[in-house]
Amino acid sequence: MGASNVSATSDFTLVGLFSHKGPHLALFFLVATMFTTALLGNTILIFLIATDSRLHTPMYFLLSQLSLLDVGFPLVTIPKMVTDFLQGENAITFGGCATQMFFLMLMGVSEGVLLSLMSYDRYVAVCHPLHYQMLMRGQVCLVMVGSSLFSGALVASIQTSITLQFPYCASHTVDHFFCELPALLKLSCADTSTYELALSISGVLILLLPLSLIFTSYGHVLGAVLRMRSAKARHKAFTTCSSHVAVVGLFYGAAVFMYMVPGSYHSPQQDNVVSLFYSLITPTLNPLIYSLRNKEVQMAFVKAIGRADFRVKR
Repeated sequence: MGASNVSATSDFTLVGLFSHKGPHLALFFLVATMFTTALLGNTILIFLIATDSRLHTPMYFLLSQLSLLDVGFPLVTIPKMVTDFLQGENAITFGGCATQMFFLMLMGVSEGVLLSLMSYDRYVAVCHPLHYQMLMRGQVCLVMVGSSLFSGALVASIQTSITLQFPYCASHTVDHFFCELPALLKLSCADTSTYELALSISGVLILLLPLSLIFTSYGHVLGAVLRMRSAKARHKAFTTCSSHVAVVGLFYGAAVFMYMVPGSYHSPQQDNVVSLFYSLITPTLNPLIYSLRNKEVQMAFVKAIGRADFRVKR
Protein backbone atom coordinates (compact mmCIF):
# COMPACT_ATOMS: atom_id res chain seq x y z
CA MET A 1 0.00 0.00 0.00
CA GLY A 2 2.84 2.33 0.87
CA ALA A 3 4.49 1.60 -2.44
CA SER A 4 1.28 2.45 -4.30
CA ASN A 5 1.04 5.76 -2.42
CA VAL A 6 4.57 6.63 -3.44
CA SER A 7 3.66 5.87 -7.05
CA ALA A 8 0.59 8.06 -7.06
CA THR A 9 2.15 11.12 -5.42
CA SER A 10 5.61 11.25 -6.99
CA ASP A 11 6.80 12.74 -10.21
CA PHE A 12 8.79 10.85 -12.80
CA THR A 13 11.94 12.13 -14.48
CA LEU A 14 12.34 11.68 -18.23
CA VAL A 15 15.92 11.18 -19.40
CA GLY A 16 15.24 12.77 -22.80
CA LEU A 17 17.09 12.50 -26.09
CA PHE A 18 19.41 15.49 -26.05
CA SER A 19 22.19 17.18 -24.14
CA HIS A 20 23.55 20.68 -24.80
CA LYS A 21 26.41 19.40 -26.95
CA GLY A 22 27.10 19.99 -30.66
CA PRO A 23 25.82 16.69 -32.13
CA HIS A 24 22.79 16.69 -29.84
CA LEU A 25 21.94 20.27 -30.79
CA ALA A 26 21.96 19.26 -34.45
CA LEU A 27 19.70 16.30 -33.64
CA PHE A 28 17.41 18.62 -31.65
CA PHE A 29 16.96 20.94 -34.64
CA LEU A 30 16.38 17.93 -36.92
CA VAL A 31 13.62 16.64 -34.63
CA ALA A 32 12.11 20.16 -34.41
CA THR A 33 12.13 20.41 -38.22
CA MET A 34 10.47 17.01 -38.62
CA PHE A 35 7.88 17.94 -35.98
CA THR A 36 7.00 21.14 -37.86
CA THR A 37 6.88 19.25 -41.17
CA ALA A 38 4.59 16.58 -39.71
CA LEU A 39 2.13 19.13 -38.32
CA LEU A 40 2.17 21.28 -41.45
CA GLY A 41 1.88 18.40 -43.93
CA ASN A 42 -0.96 16.64 -42.09
CA THR A 43 -2.84 19.88 -41.37
CA ILE A 44 -2.68 20.93 -45.04
CA LEU A 45 -3.91 17.50 -46.08
CA ILE A 46 -6.85 17.60 -43.65
CA PHE A 47 -7.78 21.10 -44.88
CA LEU A 48 -7.62 20.14 -48.57
CA ILE A 49 -9.69 16.99 -48.09
CA ALA A 50 -12.31 18.91 -46.10
CA THR A 51 -12.63 21.82 -48.56
CA ASP A 52 -12.21 20.25 -52.02
CA SER A 53 -15.23 18.28 -53.24
CA ARG A 54 -13.06 16.20 -55.61
CA LEU A 55 -11.37 14.69 -52.56
CA HIS A 56 -14.63 13.66 -50.91
CA THR A 57 -14.01 9.98 -51.60
CA PRO A 58 -13.63 7.01 -49.21
CA MET A 59 -9.86 6.82 -49.75
CA TYR A 60 -9.27 10.46 -48.90
CA PHE A 61 -11.72 10.36 -45.98
CA LEU A 62 -9.68 7.55 -44.43
CA LEU A 63 -6.48 9.48 -45.19
CA SER A 64 -7.85 12.53 -43.38
CA GLN A 65 -8.46 10.37 -40.28
CA LEU A 66 -4.92 9.02 -40.54
CA SER A 67 -3.65 12.61 -40.70
CA LEU A 68 -5.63 13.51 -37.57
CA LEU A 69 -3.89 10.70 -35.70
CA ASP A 70 -0.55 11.80 -37.15
CA VAL A 71 -1.13 15.32 -35.82
CA GLY A 72 -1.88 13.97 -32.35
CA PHE A 73 1.05 11.54 -32.19
CA PRO A 74 3.91 14.09 -32.14
CA LEU A 75 1.87 16.63 -30.16
CA VAL A 76 1.73 14.24 -27.20
CA THR A 77 5.51 13.78 -27.00
CA ILE A 78 7.60 16.38 -28.86
CA PRO A 79 6.43 19.69 -27.23
CA LYS A 80 7.08 18.24 -23.76
CA MET A 81 10.51 17.01 -24.83
CA VAL A 82 11.41 20.37 -26.40
CA THR A 83 10.21 22.31 -23.35
CA ASP A 84 12.24 20.09 -21.01
CA PHE A 85 15.33 20.56 -23.17
CA LEU A 86 15.01 24.36 -23.28
CA GLN A 87 14.18 24.73 -19.57
CA GLY A 88 16.54 22.06 -18.30
CA GLU A 89 13.74 20.34 -16.37
CA ASN A 90 12.74 16.74 -17.12
CA ALA A 91 10.05 16.14 -14.50
CA ILE A 92 6.59 14.86 -15.39
CA THR A 93 3.77 14.28 -12.91
CA PHE A 94 2.25 10.86 -12.35
CA GLY A 95 -0.98 12.10 -13.96
CA GLY A 96 0.92 13.60 -16.87
CA CYS A 97 2.76 10.33 -17.40
CA ALA A 98 -0.50 8.37 -17.34
CA THR A 99 -2.08 10.80 -19.82
CA GLN A 100 0.88 10.54 -22.20
CA MET A 101 0.82 6.76 -22.07
CA PHE A 102 -2.96 6.56 -22.62
CA PHE A 103 -3.13 8.87 -25.63
CA LEU A 104 -0.04 7.39 -27.28
CA MET A 105 -1.49 3.91 -27.00
CA LEU A 106 -4.91 5.10 -28.16
CA MET A 107 -3.47 6.73 -31.28
CA GLY A 108 -0.98 3.93 -31.91
CA VAL A 109 -3.55 1.12 -31.86
CA SER A 110 -6.09 3.24 -33.76
CA GLU A 111 -3.54 4.00 -36.47
CA GLY A 112 -2.55 0.36 -36.76
CA VAL A 113 -6.18 -0.72 -37.24
CA LEU A 114 -6.85 2.18 -39.63
CA LEU A 115 -3.84 1.27 -41.79
CA SER A 116 -5.19 -2.26 -42.15
CA LEU A 117 -8.63 -0.95 -43.13
CA MET A 118 -7.03 1.42 -45.63
CA SER A 119 -5.31 -1.57 -47.22
CA TYR A 120 -8.78 -3.15 -47.60
CA ASP A 121 -9.94 0.04 -49.33
CA ARG A 122 -7.09 -0.31 -51.87
CA TYR A 123 -7.92 -3.99 -52.33
CA VAL A 124 -11.54 -3.16 -53.19
CA ALA A 125 -10.49 -0.28 -55.48
CA VAL A 126 -8.06 -2.42 -57.49
CA CYS A 127 -9.64 -5.87 -57.38
CA HIS A 128 -13.37 -4.98 -57.32
CA PRO A 129 -13.64 -1.51 -58.91
CA LEU A 130 -17.24 -2.04 -60.11
CA HIS A 131 -18.42 -2.68 -56.54
CA TYR A 132 -16.25 0.02 -54.92
CA GLN A 133 -19.02 2.58 -54.33
CA MET A 134 -21.22 -0.02 -52.67
CA LEU A 135 -18.54 -1.73 -50.57
CA MET A 136 -16.96 1.56 -49.47
CA ARG A 137 -20.08 3.66 -48.98
CA GLY A 138 -20.18 6.39 -46.35
CA GLN A 139 -21.63 4.27 -43.54
CA VAL A 140 -18.92 1.65 -44.02
CA CYS A 141 -16.19 4.30 -43.80
CA LEU A 142 -17.67 5.69 -40.59
CA VAL A 143 -17.79 2.18 -39.08
CA MET A 144 -14.14 1.69 -40.08
CA VAL A 145 -13.02 4.88 -38.35
CA GLY A 146 -15.23 4.24 -35.33
CA SER A 147 -13.91 0.70 -34.91
CA SER A 148 -10.30 1.86 -35.10
CA LEU A 149 -10.86 4.53 -32.44
CA PHE A 150 -12.84 2.14 -30.23
CA SER A 151 -10.05 -0.45 -30.47
CA GLY A 152 -7.48 2.18 -29.51
CA ALA A 153 -9.51 3.49 -26.57
CA LEU A 154 -10.22 -0.03 -25.27
CA VAL A 155 -6.60 -1.21 -25.42
CA ALA A 156 -5.28 2.08 -24.01
CA SER A 157 -7.71 2.00 -21.07
CA ILE A 158 -6.85 -1.61 -20.16
CA GLN A 159 -3.07 -1.35 -20.59
CA THR A 160 -2.71 2.03 -18.87
CA SER A 161 -4.83 1.06 -15.86
CA ILE A 162 -2.92 -2.22 -15.38
CA THR A 163 0.50 -0.57 -15.75
CA LEU A 164 -0.32 2.13 -13.20
CA GLN A 165 -1.36 -0.49 -10.62
CA PHE A 166 2.25 -1.65 -10.24
CA PRO A 167 4.21 -0.08 -7.38
CA TYR A 168 7.02 2.29 -8.42
CA CYS A 169 8.94 2.45 -5.19
CA ALA A 170 12.52 2.55 -6.51
CA SER A 171 13.94 4.94 -9.08
CA HIS A 172 11.46 7.24 -10.82
CA THR A 173 13.84 8.05 -13.66
CA VAL A 174 12.29 6.91 -16.95
CA ASP A 175 15.09 6.05 -19.38
CA HIS A 176 13.06 7.36 -22.30
CA PHE A 177 11.97 10.70 -23.79
CA PHE A 178 8.29 10.08 -22.98
CA CYS A 179 6.21 7.82 -20.74
CA GLU A 180 5.85 4.58 -22.64
CA LEU A 181 4.60 1.32 -21.19
CA PRO A 182 7.77 -0.83 -21.62
CA ALA A 183 10.00 1.91 -20.17
CA LEU A 184 7.70 2.36 -17.18
CA LEU A 185 7.52 -1.36 -16.42
CA LYS A 186 11.31 -1.42 -15.95
CA LEU A 187 10.91 0.91 -12.93
CA SER A 188 8.42 -1.25 -11.03
CA CYS A 189 9.67 -2.97 -7.90
CA ALA A 190 7.10 -5.76 -8.41
CA ASP A 191 7.51 -8.80 -10.62
CA THR A 192 6.10 -7.77 -14.03
CA SER A 193 7.29 -10.80 -16.01
CA THR A 194 3.80 -12.35 -16.23
CA TYR A 195 2.30 -9.10 -17.47
CA GLU A 196 5.12 -8.61 -19.98
CA LEU A 197 4.46 -12.11 -21.32
CA ALA A 198 0.73 -11.31 -21.57
CA LEU A 199 1.64 -8.06 -23.33
CA SER A 200 3.70 -9.94 -25.92
CA ILE A 201 0.91 -12.46 -26.48
CA SER A 202 -1.74 -9.73 -26.80
CA GLY A 203 0.49 -8.13 -29.43
CA VAL A 204 -0.43 -11.03 -31.73
CA LEU A 205 -4.03 -9.80 -31.76
CA ILE A 206 -3.33 -6.07 -31.55
CA LEU A 207 -0.46 -5.94 -34.07
CA LEU A 208 -0.16 -9.12 -36.10
CA LEU A 209 -3.87 -9.50 -36.92
CA PRO A 210 -4.12 -6.08 -38.65
CA LEU A 211 -0.71 -6.71 -40.22
CA SER A 212 -1.90 -10.01 -41.68
CA LEU A 213 -4.91 -8.21 -43.19
CA ILE A 214 -2.54 -5.67 -44.75
CA PHE A 215 -0.34 -8.34 -46.31
CA THR A 216 -3.38 -10.28 -47.54
CA SER A 217 -4.95 -7.16 -49.11
CA TYR A 218 -1.75 -6.00 -50.79
CA GLY A 219 -1.00 -9.56 -51.90
CA HIS A 220 -4.27 -9.58 -53.84
CA VAL A 221 -3.54 -6.06 -55.10
CA LEU A 222 -0.11 -7.15 -56.34
CA GLY A 223 -1.66 -10.10 -58.14
CA ALA A 224 -4.19 -7.82 -59.82
CA VAL A 225 -1.49 -5.30 -60.76
CA LEU A 226 0.65 -7.97 -62.42
CA ARG A 227 -2.34 -9.01 -64.53
CA MET A 228 -2.95 -5.47 -65.82
CA ARG A 229 -2.37 -5.06 -69.55
CA SER A 230 -1.51 -1.37 -69.40
CA ALA A 231 2.12 -0.83 -68.39
CA LYS A 232 1.28 2.72 -67.27
CA ALA A 233 -1.57 1.57 -65.02
CA ARG A 234 0.57 -1.27 -63.69
CA HIS A 235 3.44 1.11 -62.85
CA LYS A 236 1.11 3.61 -61.12
CA ALA A 237 -0.61 0.97 -58.99
CA PHE A 238 2.65 -0.76 -58.09
CA THR A 239 4.38 2.52 -57.14
CA THR A 240 1.46 3.62 -54.95
CA CYS A 241 1.08 0.30 -53.15
CA SER A 242 4.82 -0.23 -52.62
CA SER A 243 5.18 3.18 -50.95
CA HIS A 244 2.18 2.39 -48.72
CA VAL A 245 3.73 -0.94 -47.71
CA ALA A 246 7.04 0.81 -46.91
CA VAL A 247 5.35 3.19 -44.44
CA VAL A 248 3.32 0.35 -42.93
CA GLY A 249 6.55 -1.61 -42.49
CA LEU A 250 8.19 1.26 -40.60
CA PHE A 251 5.21 1.75 -38.29
CA TYR A 252 4.51 -1.91 -37.56
CA GLY A 253 8.17 -2.91 -37.41
CA ALA A 254 8.81 -0.38 -34.66
CA ALA A 255 5.64 -1.31 -32.77
CA VAL A 256 6.37 -5.05 -32.90
CA PHE A 257 9.91 -4.42 -31.62
CA MET A 258 8.68 -2.34 -28.67
CA TYR A 259 5.64 -4.34 -27.58
CA MET A 260 6.25 -7.94 -28.63
CA VAL A 261 9.98 -8.34 -28.00
CA PRO A 262 10.63 -8.66 -24.22
CA GLY A 263 12.29 -5.60 -22.68
CA SER A 264 15.39 -7.57 -21.68
CA TYR A 265 16.27 -7.97 -25.37
CA HIS A 266 16.58 -4.26 -26.21
CA SER A 267 18.36 -1.32 -24.59
CA PRO A 268 16.90 2.10 -23.65
CA GLN A 269 18.91 3.66 -26.49
CA GLN A 270 17.30 1.29 -28.98
CA ASP A 271 13.88 2.04 -27.48
CA ASN A 272 14.40 5.78 -28.01
CA VAL A 273 15.36 5.35 -31.66
CA VAL A 274 12.55 2.90 -32.41
CA SER A 275 9.95 5.07 -30.67
CA LEU A 276 10.95 8.00 -32.87
CA PHE A 277 9.82 5.99 -35.90
CA TYR A 278 6.16 5.71 -34.96
CA SER A 279 5.89 8.90 -32.88
CA LEU A 280 7.57 11.28 -35.35
CA ILE A 281 9.05 9.78 -38.52
CA THR A 282 5.95 7.99 -39.86
CA PRO A 283 3.66 10.99 -39.08
CA THR A 284 6.11 13.08 -41.13
CA LEU A 285 6.27 10.61 -44.04
CA ASN A 286 2.59 9.63 -44.23
CA PRO A 287 1.21 12.81 -45.87
CA LEU A 288 4.15 12.92 -48.30
CA ILE A 289 3.85 9.29 -49.37
CA TYR A 290 0.10 8.75 -49.20
CA SER A 291 -1.29 11.96 -50.64
CA LEU A 292 0.80 15.06 -51.30
CA ARG A 293 2.38 13.37 -54.35
CA ASN A 294 -1.04 12.61 -55.88
CA LYS A 295 -2.21 14.77 -58.76
CA GLU A 296 -5.66 15.20 -57.18
CA VAL A 297 -4.14 16.60 -54.00
CA GLN A 298 -1.70 18.79 -55.92
CA MET A 299 -4.57 20.24 -57.97
CA ALA A 300 -6.56 20.87 -54.78
CA PHE A 301 -3.53 22.63 -53.27
CA VAL A 302 -3.07 24.85 -56.34
CA LYS A 303 -6.79 25.64 -56.29
CA ALA A 304 -6.63 26.59 -52.59
CA ILE A 305 -3.60 28.84 -53.20
CA GLY A 306 -5.44 30.47 -56.11
CA ARG A 307 -8.48 31.19 -53.94
CA ALA A 308 -6.29 32.67 -51.21
CA ASP A 309 -4.43 34.87 -53.74
CA PHE A 310 -7.73 36.07 -55.21
CA ARG A 311 -9.02 37.10 -51.79
CA VAL A 312 -5.81 38.98 -51.01
CA LYS A 313 -6.00 40.94 -54.29
CA ARG A 314 -9.65 41.85 -53.62
